[in-house]
Amino acid sequence: MNRVLPRALALFALAAVAQACGNRASTSPQGVPVTVARAEKRPLPYEINATGTAEPMQTVAVVAQVGGLLSKVAFKEGDDVKAGQLLFQIDPRPYQAQLDQARGVLARDQAQLANAEADLKRYEALVAKEYVTTQQYEQAKTAAEADRATIASDRANVESAQLNLQFASIRAPISGRAGSLLVKEGNLVKAGGQALVTINQIHPILVRFAVPVVHLPLLRKYGTAALPVDVRPGGTSGTAAPSRGTLSFVDNAVDTLTGTILLKARFENEDGALWPGEFVNVVLALFTQGDALVIPSTAVVQGQQGPFVFAVKPDNTAEVRPVVIGRVAGDLTVIDRGIEGGDLVVTDGQLRLTAGAKVQVKGAPGSDAPAKE
Repeated sequence: MNRVLPRALALFALAAVAQACGNRASTSPQGVPVTVARAEKRPLPYEINATGTAEPMQTVAVVAQVGGLLSKVAFKEGDDVKAGQLLFQIDPRPYQAQLDQARGVLARDQAQLANAEADLKRYEALVAKEYVTTQQYEQAKTAAEADRATIASDRANVESAQLNLQFASIRAPISGRAGSLLVKEGNLVKAGGQALVTINQIHPILVRFAVPVVHLPLLRKYGTAALPVDVRPGGTSGTAAPSRGTLSFVDNAVDTLTGTILLKARFENEDGALWPGEFVNVVLALFTQGDALVIPSTAVVQGQQGPFVFAVKPDNTAEVRPVVIGRVAGDLTVIDRGIEGGDLVVTDGQLRLTAGAKVQVKGAPGSDAPAKE
């Protein structure tokens, strides 16, 4: 009896250990759970992202060309005005009087010229018969020429008076949006003095932005075409529809302080979405790469030896693949070397992976997560 009891206890302990090992084996994971994506080739635009500023196509500070009392303001602050529209009226009465006076002087001198020309004709007939001296004829001729010069001067005075009268009615030089009134009705204004209002042309409108000089070779190569430019006002959500325009200007020099080159894009802005002085997010599309090999940017891991990805082999083990990155386009990364189209790469779960580790693809049959259809 004393010999049987220890042997039974030993057998019981061995059975307990075996059962515990069996339980651990049955609950051991089939691999590290990961999320994967397939590398694929697709057309992908080559885009340059930048921050820009909207600016008017034209800006005009309206200044009076004649002085006087500002008797009328014919628009409201912030109105859209058309080229040639009446904006201000300066009291026209002094200029109308000047015009009437100039016309009177012209009429008087025209009568004197008519008399001088009649005298000249008589002297021409008389000098031929030697009834008058040549000196008298020359005097009549000189008087007629002097009257003609006076008439030319009088006509210039009439035109000047007419212009001053027209300038008393100040009209919009361009179509655009009027700003705040800088001089109110009833004030005296001076010719060439303070601006009365500023007009900004916003239909169309320009957006100016700068890009790093490394893009200059591509800009010179593709900039001859009307390159599309999309902008969104700063602070708007990514789902907001962008405004579409075209590249209209590439500066002729690089800014040596910032290492950038200035660009401008033109937008019709018919809906008024862009406003002068507003900061905008700019996307310039240079060309479309037809067969770009892309993977999600989350699949790329930065290591001490450079970027790499974890590729999933057919036996569901992880393999480290060093890659050469072409460029990053939003949430996609273009890969130049390191993987092939159709390869599975890990996009989530890389922190628990090592080379050769077994993986469990989330959503695949046999995993805890429901399979994707």
